[in-house]
Amino acid sequence: MSVVIPPALRAPWPHPAPDLGMIARMTDAKGTIAVVDDEQTIRETVSFALEREGFSCQAHGDGQAAWEAFQERLPELAILDILMPRMDGLDLCRRIRGLSETIPIIFLTSKDEEFDRVLGLELGADDYLCKPFSMRELVARVKVLFRRLAINAGTVEAQDEILTVGPLALDLQRYTATWSGATVGLTVTEFMMLHALARRPGHVKTRQQLMDEGYPHDTFVSDRTIDSHVKRIRKKFVAVDSNFDAIDTVYGLGYRFRESR
Repeated sequence: MSVVIPPALRAPWPHPAPDLGMIARMTDAKGTIAVVDDEQTIRETVSFALEREGFSCQAHGDGQAAWEAFQERLPELAILDILMPRMDGLDLCRRIRGLSETIPIIFLTSKDEEFDRVLGLELGADDYLCKPFSMRELVARVKVLFRRLAINAGTVEAQDEILTVGPLALDLQRYTATWSGATVGLTVTEFMMLHALARRPGHVKTRQQLMDEGYPHDTFVSDRTIDSHVKRIRKKFVAVDSNFDAIDTVYGLGYRFRESR
């Protein structure tokens, strides 16, 4: 198992860069991050990368150790491995959500753990990264989650930048989505993919293009993972509108957001 080492943090952002203006609009808000992984190299490398950005990290080697620490004080964000001794990441995520619905949670998973990734998102995780992953991408996603949390708490002022397509409204500053005024909770990856579809209604986006939008920092994911993301996006919108059918599958090509009717 290998990860991209911290010196990559000094490299320029790869192209194409995310067009959400994500990096430019990040705030300097910092917080305490729990890094929970049974591999010491990953714990140390992730903690080093985040501490370079001004965050405070607490590393734990298994879910039980982390849970014992969380009962004393919860972190502001948690990064969890799935497969760990004593208590796995899924069980730890479930317990965290029993204490707080707002703490951002990111899963670190292996490429062959797709079922566990899906289950983790259903349990309330905000996002996930597949190993091996880019440290730049992890840091970027952490900053986005902190920024979104700060805005929702009213501690950061953001100028409105809204993309509206029919009943859909995407707040590009807050990374939030609504459908006919009803809030639809999306992970960062889901939001970026939906934005890629919605900003050009009627145009087909291939799975590779959606992969580039949702994972812009050289992370490999399978076509099946993209299909799973789209399936979850649809499911979340159907939960607020049973007639939702705005995302078409274009067989053999990819997906398309329907033009307003």
